[in-house]
Formats: sequence, structure tokens, C-alpha cells
Amino acid sequence: MPFTLDARHIQNMSAATAIEPHWGYADRAVPCTNDAGSCAYLDDVYSSHDRGMLYSGILWCVIGAILLLWVVLNQSNAPTLSPSLASTEPAGLVRARRAVRALACKYLLPDAARLVFGRTTRLQVLTLALLVGYLLVFSFVGIVYHTWVTPVSDMPGVYNTRDSIGPWSDRVGTLAYALTPLSVLLSSRESFLSVITGLPYQSFNFLHRWLGYIIFVQSSLHTIGWCVVELRLYQPQPTVGLEWVTQTYIIWGIVAMILLLLMFALSTPWGIRLTGYETFRKLHYVLAMVYIGACWAHWKALKCFMWPSLIFWFLDRGARLVRTALLHYHPDHTGGGLALKPAAASITRFPDPEHGDVLRLNLENGQDPWDVGQHYYLCFPKSSVWQSHPFTPLNLPVVKNGTVQHSYLLRAKGGETKKIANLAIESKSTPVILTGAYGESIATHLTPSTNILCIAGGTGITYVLPVLLGLARQPPSPDRKVELIWAIRHTANTEWIEAELDLLQKARNTLNLEIRIFATRDATSKTPSEASIENCNLTVPKIEEKAPIESEASCCGCDKPASVERLGGSEDSSRHPDLPRLVSSFVGDTVRGPTSVFASGPGGMISDLRDIVASCNDGPKVWKGQERFDVRLVCDDRLEW
Repeated sequence: MPFTLDARHIQNMSAATAIEPHWGYADRAVPCTNDAGSCAYLDDVYSSHDRGMLYSGILWCVIGAILLLWVVLNQSNAPTLSPSLASTEPAGLVRARRAVRALACKYLLPDAARLVFGRTTRLQVLTLALLVGYLLVFSFVGIVYHTWVTPVSDMPGVYNTRDSIGPWSDRVGTLAYALTPLSVLLSSRESFLSVITGLPYQSFNFLHRWLGYIIFVQSSLHTIGWCVVELRLYQPQPTVGLEWVTQTYIIWGIVAMILLLLMFALSTPWGIRLTGYETFRKLHYVLAMVYIGACWAHWKALKCFMWPSLIFWFLDRGARLVRTALLHYHPDHTGGGLALKPAAASITRFPDPEHGDVLRLNLENGQDPWDVGQHYYLCFPKSSVWQSHPFTPLNLPVVKNGTVQHSYLLRAKGGETKKIANLAIESKSTPVILTGAYGESIATHLTPSTNILCIAGGTGITYVLPVLLGLARQPPSPDRKVELIWAIRHTANTEWIEAELDLLQKARNTLNLEIRIFATRDATSKTPSEASIENCNLTVPKIEEKAPIESEASCCGCDKPASVERLGGSEDSSRHPDLPRLVSSFVGDTVRGPTSVFASGPGGMISDLRDIVASCNDGPKVWKGQERFDVRLVCDDRLEW
């Protein structure tokens, strides 16, 4: 069915000899029988719209080409190549690739304009800037900037002012529609972009948020532009304005703009603090779907952009349900057959009235193992079936008798985790519904020639601990250096992962592993050696004020005990580890090979590490064969270098 809006451009459809279709816009009557000024204006309107659709298509072609190039580069850089193929790769090409990576890391890894963009790397901001640059250019190109004063039929002496603001408003509106599917793609947890690029879904959160801001600005400009045209430039007023604003498609446009304004307000830091994150998230889902429907009703000729948006959203929601069902669809031993059952998790509670209790959950589930570095969303039905939160398993995924054990650390500061902490007082177990696994595998960074530095703050140890446990199962690599730096508030916090630390302690000599723990709230020790844990047992809550005796240090099979350095002066003051010195010292002391830094902790620590790791990279030196200046950061946001 042709899409017509006769009143919009005062076209005489009955006098037309042909109807000219335009993709995404009203059909045009040809030849134009209006006055010369109106016909020239219509020429500009339709040619501008056609170019806008072309530029939208070019935008998606560029996105597709970038994704295709990404796949090709990922395949060429894949470390899973067979040894025979890897050995045939020219050494110069390998050095060149590593040098380019080190050079890019040096300049694109640090945070960019934190006051504006938050804790976001320069790479993310550069990607956003390229998109904004494209939109700025093609929002104005191909429009004839002119003003036409045309008579109003049957009203002598009354004139319409037709200006290029109309075609320009249509252009920015078209681009806003074209960006909607991309915004939905960037927000998906079951992300198609992750499949293509290998980056986890959370790496796209920054672009999703700012793309939403761009769509809001474009839609606002589109609305303001047409309000100026219909309520001021077209005559006679207020007749034209009232007839325009009461049309169905305009009413739906107003609804869409109100919904977009609500989403924008709720997505700001102030909006999220006001409503709470979970409320914001649920409202965002609902408002986004209603917004897409309102956009469809406002301008159905551009439904080609709304269809993909809806499809991407429903695929994401459906895939989440399928993942959850596959994880919990197990044999029912009571009645036979299969049934959906949550996993039963045991709870160990570590009281901390000052900063919130820490809970350790241990559960077993019949499933395939996940990859180290991935995480699961946990839902606690006893508390709420409408909320789930991401947590990284701190243990290695090992299948035993058809089941895999999961272990998690949760700090109960408030909200859902606080409810679980209260439940733990009454019961030592709780049902858990899992969804996942999500995120990238970090096993590709654990090659024998790569030095490993793990840095964690507090419960962030769950991200780096599986890396070390996995290394303990690999054949030893004599020249590889491995180190763990863990910042905790109190020495007693080592109880969270007592068994895992004992395993690492036994594997220290084999791994060439150094374990350094910093207690930021405990009374300051004179020297790190004086804070050494007696008998090499990392899990003793209290540390005596003495250096270890040689016999004590050797009783657990290690030649040097792990140490806890206490940095705080009192319970209400703390200092943090000197990360620039620690990282630089580690990189400088490596024998050979690049370094991968695995990190998880507070945002400030991650931002500092980005600056530190960037400063350690040197592309020209890597090109000359000095691999130690090729340093990669792999952290919770999985922005990989």
C-alpha cells in the first residue's frame, strides 16, 4: 500500500500522472502542479530524504565492514593456530603486530575525560567520536539551504515560509531511526556483537549509553525543527498548527518523545540513584519497547529500522530463558523424568559490620564447564525472582561425576545481597538460579611465554584466582614470572579463600609465584618481612609481630613464606599499595616474554592500572625485539589489549 500524506506537502494527487515512491517517506505526485517555490522546496525535501536513507545504509555498511574486518583480524591473530602453522608465520609480522598493539595500548588505554565520560578508555571515546563525526557530517550534507516564500491557496496575501529546516529535521530523524537497532544490539546480554568481536557484552555498555544520548538529541532537534515549521513558518496560525498537532502520527511522535525523555532522565547518574538500579533497569526495558512501538506508529514508512530492533530484543530475552532452562533442566529423582530445579547453595558468612558481611556460596550443578574469566548471573528466589546479579566463580570449572562446583564471594552492602546476608543468619543454604556463562575466555592470555601479574582488590580476587589455579595445573615454564597482589582491608579477610590460598602456597615454587597481600586497614607494620604469616599459612587471621623462623618457613615446603604488608595506620584510615612501583618492578624483572596483567577491583584501581599499564608499553622497543614492553591489561570490563 502506498504511503501518502497529502496534507503535509499540499500535493495535488488527483492531478498527478504518476506516483513516485520514496523508500521511508511519503509518495510523491509527479509532475508537481504547485507554484514554483513549493515545487523547488519539494525537490529539496525528497532529494534530501533519499540521501538520508543512503547515508543510513552507508552507516550500516561501514559497521558491517568493520565487524567483518574484526573477524578476519581475530582469525589471523588467533593463538589457537596449530604449532606447524604458527611456526611458519614470519617473525617480522609477529613483531609488527605486537608493536602496533603496544603503541595503541600506550595511547588508547588510559581513561579519557573522566569528568564527562566516567571511567572509560580513550579507545571507547575515540569510537564514539568517529560515530559522532559521521553523524555530524551526514546530518548536513546534500541539503539545499534556501528559503522559499510561497502563497497560501485561496488566501490572498498570506504566505508560507518554506525553509531547509524541514529537510534537515527529517534527516536527523531518519538517522535517529537508523541508530535504534544498533542501540538495542549494544545493550543485549546475549550479544551478537560479542559473537563477532569476541568482546563481552559489558564492553558495549558505554557506547549504548552514549548512543542513547545521541538519539535523544537527534529526536529533540527533529521535534523542535518541525514545531518551528508547523507552528510558526506555515500560515495561517493557529489553524495550521492545531490541524497538524492533532494528526495521529504527530500524537504518536509526541508519545515517543516523552518516552525518550523519561529514558534519558532515568539513565543519568541522578536518575539511577533516585530510583535504584534495579528499578531503572526494569523501567528501561518497558519504556524502550513502548518507545519502539510509538516510533513505528509515528512514521511507519521507517519500520525497516523498528523490525530489527524488536527482533534483537526478543532474541536476547528468549536466549536468556533458554540458557537458564539448560542449566537447571535436570532429572527429577523423586517423581522420575526431568524438571526445572534451582541449585542448592551452601552459605558461609564472614561478618563485617563496618563494610558489609562477605558471603561465600558453594553449589554444584549438572552442566558443561565454563571458561576461566566468564561470569554468571545469580537469582535468589527466596529473596526476589525479579532480580539477578553478575558474579564470577572463584574456582576452576572441573566436571566431577557429571556436576561442576561453583564458588562465589558476595559482599552484602545493601539491596539484594543484604537480604541474602540476613537469610544466612537463619539458614546455611539457599536456592540459586543461574544464567550464563557470559564474557570472554581469558585462557588465550595464559601462553607459556607470557608473564602473569594478578592484581585484585577485596572480593575482586574471584576474577584473578582461577587464573592462578589454572596455571598451577599447567606444565611449569621456567622463565615465566607469576605474581599475585591482593589488597584487602584486614588480614582476617584471607579466610574467604582459605583452601584456594593453601593450594597456591603449595604450588609457589613450581609456578615461580610470589604472593603479596596488603592489609590496608590493619596497623602499619615496620617492614613487609615482619608481617610474614607464620608457618606459611596464609589464612591465619592474626599475625604475630615477628619474622618467620627458617624451620617455620620450610615446614610447608616453600623456601620463602608469603607476606602480608599492613598499610593502615588505624581502623578509620588506610593506604593503598604502590601500584606504579609494583607493576613497573614486575615488568622490569621479567626474563623474557610479554606480560598480561589481570585485574579486578574498585573503579579507581582499574583506572590507575590503565595509566600504569599504558606507560609500560613501548611500540618501537617491541619492534626491536624487547617483548617485555608489550604489556596487556585484562580486567573486569574485559577491554582486551
